[in-house]
Amino acid sequence: MDIKDVSSGARERMGKAIEALESNLSILRTGRANPGILKKVVVDYHGTPMPIDQLANITTPDSRTLNIQSWDRQALPLIERAIRDSDLGLNPNNKGDTIFISLPMLTEERRRDLIKNARTYAEDAKVAVRNIRKGALDDLKKLDGVGEDEVKRGETEVQKVTDEFIRRVDDVTARKEQDILG
Repeated sequence: MDIKDVSSGARERMGKAIEALESNLSILRTGRANPGILKKVVVDYHGTPMPIDQLANITTPDSRTLNIQSWDRQALPLIERAIRDSDLGLNPNNKGDTIFISLPMLTEERRRDLIKNARTYAEDAKVAVRNIRKGALDDLKKLDGVGEDEVKRGETEVQKVTDEFIRRVDDVTARKEQDILG
């Protein structure tokens, strides 16, 4: 392992932190119907926890409605219960073979709460990026046969990568806040 390996490994792990942030932000409502808000809802299907998208087709016929059509009609009540029990605050309507979810307009208070949640996810991502930096710096110090000057250059490179990913976290979060504000 050399300095470039440490730097590229840190970049790769920081990229995964950005992906996790984007995944977390995708479940936050923005006032438009988006199947992604159901991504983390898990259905207890015959004793096996399954994501909704593995049990049903989720569509958005308009900007304020989600339709869920299950491939197994017996799963519809289970899907409906999982949505009700989730912390999303959604009220599904079972119409026999399809579940309809009408998304209410976001109030100003709810928008502020969503932005607060987005910032919490962003701060978690920044902590993850900083922890990756710390691990990379520790790895640099453990390298054998590398001079002190090279280690310093490696630390500078890791810091540049860290700064880049912190900016990316801020950019992703700012875009989501704009979406939430409508």
